[in-house]
Amino acid sequence: MSLKDIKTKIKATERTHKVTRAMEAVSAVKMRKTQTAAITGRSYARAALSILARLSGSSDALRHPLTTVRDVKRIALVVITSDKGLAGALNSGVLKVAAQTVTPYEVADVTVYAYGRKGQEYFARRSYAIAQNIENKDDGVNVSHMEELAHALAEGFTKGEYDEVRVVYSNFKSTFEQEATARVLLPLSVATITELVKDIVPSKGKFSELPTLESPAAYSVEAASDDVLTTLLPHLVAISLYHMLLEGKASEHSARMVAMKNASDKSKEVAHDLTRLFNKIRQAGITREVSEIVGGREALAT
Repeated sequence: MSLKDIKTKIKATERTHKVTRAMEAVSAVKMRKTQTAAITGRSYARAALSILARLSGSSDALRHPLTTVRDVKRIALVVITSDKGLAGALNSGVLKVAAQTVTPYEVADVTVYAYGRKGQEYFARRSYAIAQNIENKDDGVNVSHMEELAHALAEGFTKGEYDEVRVVYSNFKSTFEQEATARVLLPLSVATITELVKDIVPSKGKFSELPTLESPAAYSVEAASDDVLTTLLPHLVAISLYHMLLEGKASEHSARMVAMKNASDKSKEVAHDLTRLFNKIRQAGITREVSEIVGGREALAT
């Protein structure tokens, strides 16, 4: 390899390093923004959860269509993946858990709602019915898409089109740890929403030290419990789905930030190695030229 080729490679590697560093910084800002949105909405989710906990013992709550537990024969699966690349093994981890989730069921008994192209392509190739496919290209959560999806899931569950709704997404635990997770969205229960509220706070980092929110001591319900449940439960479905989408977005930005950091560190290392090789070859050339000059001078002297 000539010195010119090595120098060209060094410059190309340095340009790559600048790009990956910039992408790392952008992903870090987006990740923190998504985390902040999730934390901000945690108090709302916790308050709604506390209402559900107080009403869960009533016969009205147990009879409500969105809380009815049935024998699971048909399921709806929401798969949340990213449409953008450079995020490491994020999508493959989610798809692996999604495949494990549907393993006990026949293909005809699974209805897939794909939030992201990767999930849609994966299940379409395996002949699963794709009820809805939503693009996931925005850096944040599109509220209109979320509300549309939540309404479709609640309506299908209420009509008995499926007996359970599960969501597979990437759960944000810390900047360097994202875990593919499967959760039951419908039927609604205090246990599943409690787990979701806990997951909103990451295990490490700036937001991990937030205090636990306590439920109010009592409620004075002016309307009948049926009216409260009819208003509350669809909102809880939307809240739960919204936070799962936020977790997926935070995981995506975090995974991309880590991938870009690794690429940036590697490009820096490659540039350093190429510079050493450049200097070594140049020094060898200088030494050879000096030797030739000295040899020629000695030959002329004799």
